[in-house]
Amino acid sequence: MVDQTRKFPVVLEPEAEGGFTVRVPSLPEIVTYGDDENEALAMAEDAIRLVLEDMAARGEPIPTAPTPRIREVTVTLAA
Repeated sequence: MVDQTRKFPVVLEPEAEGGFTVRVPSLPEIVTYGDDENEALAMAEDAIRLVLEDMAARGEPIPTAPTPRIREVTVTLAA
């Protein structure tokens, strides 16, 4: 097996009590958490690796991650 490097966009959501919840849009089964941003990213890396290894073991194709588009939408609420 040849080593392959893949990049996956992740979404870090700050939690009110501290830490971050991490989601991987290309792999919706992944939701993880870290006490700080570095830990959250490390947890996401581990989760992604495990999911991809499982997919490969079952002969499933490894998804490609599209480049995310992040935009802001401004909403004005009536007073």
